[in-house]
Formats: sequence, structure tokens, C-alpha cells
Amino acid sequence: MYASNYSWDRTLWETALAVHNTLQRNDKVFPKRLALFSEIFIGHTPTINWDVTEPWKRCNVWNVDTGAAFTGKLSIIDADSGSFWQSDCLTELYPEEQGRNKRRD
Repeated sequence: MYASNYSWDRTLWETALAVHNTLQRNDKVFPKRLALFSEIFIGHTPTINWDVTEPWKRCNVWNVDTGAAFTGKLSIIDADSGSFWQSDCLTELYPEEQGRNKRRD
């Protein structure tokens, strides 16, 4: 395992997205890598890529990257309760900031 995988390997999230929402954790075909922990929190894969603007839970994986580096919001989540807080959108807070968006010329 390479250190860069901890930041850039998106296969954990892709696996969570691919699991049918009726599949239970104790099911024989539930992905073993997802069953290693009761809950998993990830980032570096903005939920806005799927038109989701809030922290998103699939299986037992929480994706808390809501796209603040682009046009989205910065989110923080309480790992115990699942409640979260969000800033305003980047474009509202900093209208001139491009973030990781393509330059507008």
C-alpha cells in the first residue's frame, strides 16, 4: 500500500456506492473491506460529483467532502451523532475565488 492511496484511492467509496442499499452488513456478499469498521469517514471525493450537497452515507461509509474546494460547502460532522454543520457555498463566501474550478476568461 502506498501512502498516496490514503488520500487518492477512491475505490472504497466506489465500492460503497455499488452496494445495493438493501444488502446488510452480515450478508455473505457484503464487501469485507467495508465490514472492517462499524463506520468509515472519508473525503477527497466531493459529493457534488453526484449532485449531493450534504455529507453522504452509503453502507457504513460517510463521505464528508462536500466540494468546498470547488463550488460547494465546507462540512463538519459529529461522528457520534451523524449531525453536521455546513458553511455557505464557496462562491457565496468568496465570489472572486476560483478554487479548483476552471478559470473563467
